[in-house]
Amino acid sequence: MRILVADDDPVVREVVRRYLERDGMTVVETADGPSSAEVLARNEIDLAILDVMMPAPDGIELCRAVRSGPHPEIPIILLTALGEEDDRVLGLQSGADDYVTKPFSPRELALRVASVLRRAKPAPSAEEVLGSGPVELHRAARTVQVGGIPVDLTAREFDLLAFLLANQQRVFSRTELLAEVWGWSFGDLSTVTVHIKRLRAKLGAAHRVDTVWGRGYAWGRADSVDGVAEEEAGDAH
Repeated sequence: MRILVADDDPVVREVVRRYLERDGMTVVETADGPSSAEVLARNEIDLAILDVMMPAPDGIELCRAVRSGPHPEIPIILLTALGEEDDRVLGLQSGADDYVTKPFSPRELALRVASVLRRAKPAPSAEEVLGSGPVELHRAARTVQVGGIPVDLTAREFDLLAFLLANQQRVFSRTELLAEVWGWSFGDLSTVTVHIKRLRAKLGAAHRVDTVWGRGYAWGRADSVDGVAEEEAGDAH
């Protein structure tokens, strides 16, 4: 696996590189936005770790560019010293698969890289098709169509949709979704909130990702309250 580590701090790049290389990965290092954009444009990497605060274009701008470009499937982890919830939400809204704040544990970052890669490129398996109305998801090919039209989803968005489609009408709290889809026993619950919003937006009128008041989310739940803002629905732990 080839990993892009884009950070203007050479110490951060060196530490992250050593930990990733221990896991058998090849690391490509860049120190600014333009050189990072050039690497991303060549589509020769399997995952990008982007520093939000590096010289423009910064990590969030690069993330948005990837998601709207010809290779939107590239997994992205944002790395930043910003720790406020609004900053984390902004990073996730830009299309990031994960978000790690400085100071961080290099080993934890390496584990998160492995987790994102595992979900983005799972082992080959028999084809399974999940569907609901015009929404059709192919697990092996990792593709989604709405009414026959392809929809580009990030690795986490795909996994979230696959899980909800496989468990239709069952209600899951954000804590449960974080464990089932992300594989985390703890973490920022706004990660789930933002991914739900992004999934709804990409599926448009075809989505059935509904809010069940005070409990969480479900696909096609009869007693759901569709359209209720996540902020109004409570933590739904």
